[in-house]
Amino acid sequence: MSGAIATDVVVIGSGIGGLCCAALLGRYGFQVTVCESHSIPGGAAHGFQRQGYTFDSGPSLYSGLSYRPSPNPLRQVLDAIAEDVEWLTYDTWGCWLPEGHFNTAVGADQFCEVLQELRGGSAVAEWRALQRVMAPYAQAAIALPPAAVRLDWGALVTVGQFAPQLLPHVPRLWRLTGPFSQIMDEVVQDSFIRNWLNMLCFLLSGLPADGTSAAEMAFMFADWYRPGVQLDYPKGGSGALVQALVRGVQKFGGTVRLNAHVQQIVIEGDRATGVALRDGTQIQARTAVISNASVWDTLKLLPDRALAPAVYQQQLATPDCDSFMHLHLGIDAADLPPDLPCHHIVVNDWQQGITASQNLVLISIPSLLDPSLAPPGKHAIHIYTPGNEPYDLWQGLERGSGAYAEQKARRAEVMWQALERVIPDGRSRCDVALVGTPLTHERFLRRHRGTYGPALRAGESLFPGPKTAIPGLLCCGDSTFPGIGLPAVAASGWLAANSLASVAQHRSVLQAIDV
Repeated sequence: MSGAIATDVVVIGSGIGGLCCAALLGRYGFQVTVCESHSIPGGAAHGFQRQGYTFDSGPSLYSGLSYRPSPNPLRQVLDAIAEDVEWLTYDTWGCWLPEGHFNTAVGADQFCEVLQELRGGSAVAEWRALQRVMAPYAQAAIALPPAAVRLDWGALVTVGQFAPQLLPHVPRLWRLTGPFSQIMDEVVQDSFIRNWLNMLCFLLSGLPADGTSAAEMAFMFADWYRPGVQLDYPKGGSGALVQALVRGVQKFGGTVRLNAHVQQIVIEGDRATGVALRDGTQIQARTAVISNASVWDTLKLLPDRALAPAVYQQQLATPDCDSFMHLHLGIDAADLPPDLPCHHIVVNDWQQGITASQNLVLISIPSLLDPSLAPPGKHAIHIYTPGNEPYDLWQGLERGSGAYAEQKARRAEVMWQALERVIPDGRSRCDVALVGTPLTHERFLRRHRGTYGPALRAGESLFPGPKTAIPGLLCCGDSTFPGIGLPAVAASGWLAANSLASVAQHRSVLQAIDV
């Protein structure tokens, strides 16, 4: 790659996992260049503006970020790079379920009040029993900070310092790798609680309890059901969080290149040595190339025969979660209830199963927390169907066609109906309405089939670590361990960065942060 731009590490994609990895590598002393094909950094977590409104494109539910020490690996990244945003906190969300409407708060006590009213004392007793069973698993899940993990012999040093707090939990660790349903089935018989837990699992992993790892749910129990718990939201929206990570990359001498579409990962001999951009730019990577793209999109970037055919086909066959529908709205806020929760969950029919298409709808009204996200007297609303919109329904439709417009209107109706549960005259209040589809996801986020990520079932499959079969090529993000979700992709950024850092560099950062 003579004449190429040179850097230590090239990171493909500026999603949260890629930015976490890049900022940490900068903290470790590497020169890093992030290549993002979009004009906006952040991947699925980017924010955008329309007609005075600031909208989130993806995640709307955050926790474990407004306090320290926190088990959230994203909090640990922000501490490592000495960057942050202002966190706004709340504790209540609205639930619109087949059993009726109620508001519930994070934390165990108020949910028990809901259970008592809906299901009676036996359901409360089951929930309390589940809490007791999950308590030691929750402690096991957070005993080892993700920031300390590395997948080489250096772990004896970085992980070893946490041995005293980890050793008491060793007998339980094996169950954390299996599906949460194994624990749930031993304790919970009440149908409502089982439906509720399947819903929480789906929100975490894109799979119900029999596919979600017990570790993910144990982590949630440790965070959501601790005393005084609150949920978090970044002031300025998800884009503010992205910008904090971008600042972290830049403060250590790194570069985030926008509109920099990676055409191919360059392989010389058997090693990844850089990337070639669509505009002809060549970027040489002296140390490594790290892909934050999905497993399928990373495969598209490899030259022919870079992988053995059997390995290529195995990775290509990774099962995928479904995609999203999005409805971004700007509405008149006049005369809305002053105690309206900022987040709502709508489930239409438990009998269909929580993963059924359009069965689960999430509503976020972040301008209730941060009025700067909307013009005066207005609210910004993000409604979405999370990981339950089949791509096959959209495949082959032409953007701008009448058929595409009709499909958008038809498939968006379930989101409008969800809005009307919360704000009955919501449609008539709108002055901005934007519909996003799996094709939108695919186009703007460069996501294979617009997918949420791999659908790897706990106990049956494992998410791969950061290293690949190609020397010099690593991966992070939702296609790698520990999987889908903001905490998980931040943890993947730690793992990939730690794979390149020396033990001395790694220990220095651990000593500087509160874990």
